[in-house]
Amino acid sequence: MLHRLVTETSQPVDALFEPFDVKSLHLRNRFAMAPMTRAFSPDGIPTREVAEYYRRRAAGGVGLIITEGTYIPDPAAGPEAAVPRHYGEQSLAGWKAVVDAVHGEGGQIIPQLWHLGVSRGDKPELNPEVQSVSPSGLGLDGTAAGRALTAADLDTLRDAWVNAAVNAKATGFDGIELHGAHGYLLDQFLWERTNLRSDHYGGTLEARVRFPAEVVAAIREAVGPDLAIVYRYSQWKSNDYKARIAATPDELARVLTPLVQAGVDVLHPSTRRHWEPAFPELPGTDGELGLAGWTKKITGLPTITVGSVGLDKVFTTAFSGKGDSNVAGIDRLLKQHAEGEFDLVAVGRALLADPEWVRKLREGRTDEHIAFRQEHQKTLT
Repeated sequence: MLHRLVTETSQPVDALFEPFDVKSLHLRNRFAMAPMTRAFSPDGIPTREVAEYYRRRAAGGVGLIITEGTYIPDPAAGPEAAVPRHYGEQSLAGWKAVVDAVHGEGGQIIPQLWHLGVSRGDKPELNPEVQSVSPSGLGLDGTAAGRALTAADLDTLRDAWVNAAVNAKATGFDGIELHGAHGYLLDQFLWERTNLRSDHYGGTLEARVRFPAEVVAAIREAVGPDLAIVYRYSQWKSNDYKARIAATPDELARVLTPLVQAGVDVLHPSTRRHWEPAFPELPGTDGELGLAGWTKKITGLPTITVGSVGLDKVFTTAFSGKGDSNVAGIDRLLKQHAEGEFDLVAVGRALLADPEWVRKLREGRTDEHIAFRQEHQKTLT
C-alpha cells in the first residue's frame, strides 16, 4: 500500500513511485541506485556477496540499479584488481548472477562502463606494466602524465567500449551507462584543460565532444535501436569542484547535442548537491535551475538527478575524517520533481547505509531511515 506522505513543501512523494519507461527500461518507480565504487570483486569477478548486495537494494524497492564502475576491455582502463570488469568469461558469469538476482526482486539493472584514463595514476595495481593514457598526455592538474592517445589508440578504445556494451546486452542487463564524468577518460576529452589535441578531436567544444559522441554512435550501431543508453557527465572533476566543461547554457547545449544525436537516451548529470543551481549567475528562475533541470530543458531527454539525497553532508566528506552524514528530508527534491527538473533520482550513500531506504519512504517510515557512517563503505551490507 502506498502511503500518501506529504512534506513541508506540500509535495506528495507519490509521484516518485510512478512507473517510468524509456527504450528497454521499464521501471516500477523513479528511484535509482547511484553507481558507487566498492572494489569487492577479486580479480575483477563479481562474487555471490556482490550479487546479494545488489539484490538487497532491489528487494528494498529501488527501481533501477546502476552498478559500480566496471572496467571496459582495455588494459589501461583502471588501477584496482578488485574492481569488476566487463569482459572475460568469469567476470561476465559473475555479472549474470547479479542481473538474475536483481531481476528476481522486480528491479532492473544497468552497468556503468568505465575507463579512468590518466586518473588511473602512474602506479596501478592492475597491469602495472601498461602506461596510463589520456587525450593529450596531461593529468587533471595540467602537468605531464601518462601518454597521449594516438589515432589508432582511439579506434581500439572505441571498439573496447562497444565490446563492453555488447557484453552487457548479452548478459541480460536492461541498458548501459557510460561514465563520462569526474575527470575520467571521456570527460578528459570534453575538458579544455586536459584536451589540447591539434587534430579533429581537440580545439572547439564540438571537436572535444567528437570522440565521446563517436563512442555512443558506435555502441548504438552495435546494440540496436532499443537498448537504453545512459550518459553520465559532470562539470566538476575529482581534483577541482569548481571546474566547468560549459560556462553557459549555450555551451552546455554544444556539449550535449552531439551526444543526443549519437544515440543517448537518458542523461545523468552528476552533482555534489542536487539542489544547487547550475548557472547561478543567470537572472530570475533560470539562475535557480539545477544541472538536471538545464539538461532536460536543453535536450528534452529524461534526466537523472543525484547528489547528497537524503543526507545532510555532501558525499566527498565520506572520504575524509568527517565522513558521517545524518538523515535529511527530501523536500527540495520533491519540489524539483514537481517543477519538472528531473525524471529519475539516484540515491547513493543513503542506500549504502539502508538497503530499504526506498521502501521505508514509500511506507511513510522515514523515522526509520539509517544515518550514513564511514563504516558502511567497508563492507557489502
